[in-house]
Amino acid sequence: MSAPEREFGALESALRKSRDAGQKLLVPYVTGGLDDGWLDVVRAVAAAGADAIEVGLPFSDPVMDGPVIQEASVRALERGTTPSGIIAALANADVGIPIAVMSYINPIAHLGYRRAAMSLVASHIAGAIVPDLPLDESDEWRFEADRAGVEVVQLIAPTTSDERLVRICEVARGFVYAVGLLGVTGERDAVADSALTLAKRAKLVTDTPVLVGVGISTPDQAAAVSTISDGVIVGSALVRRLLEGEGPHGAAAFVATLRAGLDDAAS
Repeated sequence: MSAPEREFGALESALRKSRDAGQKLLVPYVTGGLDDGWLDVVRAVAAAGADAIEVGLPFSDPVMDGPVIQEASVRALERGTTPSGIIAALANADVGIPIAVMSYINPIAHLGYRRAAMSLVASHIAGAIVPDLPLDESDEWRFEADRAGVEVVQLIAPTTSDERLVRICEVARGFVYAVGLLGVTGERDAVADSALTLAKRAKLVTDTPVLVGVGISTPDQAAAVSTISDGVIVGSALVRRLLEGEGPHGAAAFVATLRAGLDDAAS
């Protein structure tokens, strides 16, 4: 007897719908609490063509993040930003597309897994990305998240073995986050070959949307990666513009160029 098909949550349903309609997927990353206008940035990038949005919960030891997002986290924390405050504020985002938060495990564990999951649901947050929680240590968090209705996005890397890649893709919800190269987040001059290879490996073993992040900085790079993947996550290139004071209008203009690049690639 075959296993019953699982139900998709709001994040994965939206991404699958867009992908199946022939669209390449775009998920911008915004640091929560960076300044007084950060929610306006979230709304602006949604209106500019994002399919979902990743909102970072600032943390003092962001091991996956490079200098740009680290600086954004420092600025947010210096303003008194807290994970609970960001989560609560997102209840009023009203962007019309799914939101996923990116958090390290320490703030989630501090809140408590069940409380953290329930707080996300209460704020209409569809998914969660926890890059420093290994699959083998994630059972309790995934249980509470699944029970609450939070989609736990899983990460894969160029060093992920074939056997482990299959296991990760089996439990991934929302999308599979393919870390395109070894190292921290940041802008790069060119797309790493490892990004295309990893996307191809993942697409062979899962129908869950596969998005490539880390090192995607320009419309041309996004288009190149999406020839294999279902889409891209773009963080540092957008956050740098916010640190430079471009605000919601600048963020929207940049995301619109990414959207155009992906649409051209898909046509």
